[in-house]
Amino acid sequence: MVRLLAPNFFWQAAAPIFRLADTVAETNHAFFASFSDATALVVRNEQLVKENAALENENQSLRKKEAITGGFDSSKGILAAVVARPPESPYDTLVLAAGSIAGVALGQEAFGVGNVPLGIVTAVMTDFARVTLFSAPGMLTYGWVGSANVPLSILGSGAGTMSASLSRSMDIAVGDTVFAPGPGMLSIGHVVRVESNPSSPGITLRIMPNVNLFSLGWVQLRDVGAEVRNLFSVATSTSL
Repeated sequence: MVRLLAPNFFWQAAAPIFRLADTVAETNHAFFASFSDATALVVRNEQLVKENAALENENQSLRKKEAITGGFDSSKGILAAVVARPPESPYDTLVLAAGSIAGVALGQEAFGVGNVPLGIVTAVMTDFARVTLFSAPGMLTYGWVGSANVPLSILGSGAGTMSASLSRSMDIAVGDTVFAPGPGMLSIGHVVRVESNPSSPGITLRIMPNVNLFSLGWVQLRDVGAEVRNLFSVATSTSL
């Protein structure tokens, strides 16, 4: 009788329950979905934190490099990092992390901060190069000393030092600046000791470079031309 008089009675009576169940299901779905979204946000935040840390490390590295290489004009030559220096490298040489791929070539001159001449590129590989310092035993270059620009031959003495011999009549004193071609007259070092023997007509100058060769981090390489390269020579025993 109920089905005949009210065919949709049971459906209408149960409809609110079904709607409530749907509402509860949607609420539960949204509730659990929020956990999934929160997990995704946590993962994304962790990724962003790692990316920020990597960028900060890169920025710090760039700032350190800029601080170290700030004394160089990158437009004038090739900047190269020093990976081995005295006493790690023998015979007063530098090993550089730059080779033929970077444009390094034999005969280029190496300079330190302040445009200080250091030596000559004597070996080049694909990714590395070797610089023979002016202080290397047997290295001979030519320069000037003192305010009067007295010419002298500068001989490498090893262990980061150089020497030169002059006539006793030359008025040279401790502290006088020693110059070398760069091109031009560039300060290569200074006189730290003047040795003389009463029985000898000459004096010997002990010269120290203007930069600490044992803590070099970067150098700049330049093509100084044949006219400067011809001013130096390397003894056969130390040539590369």
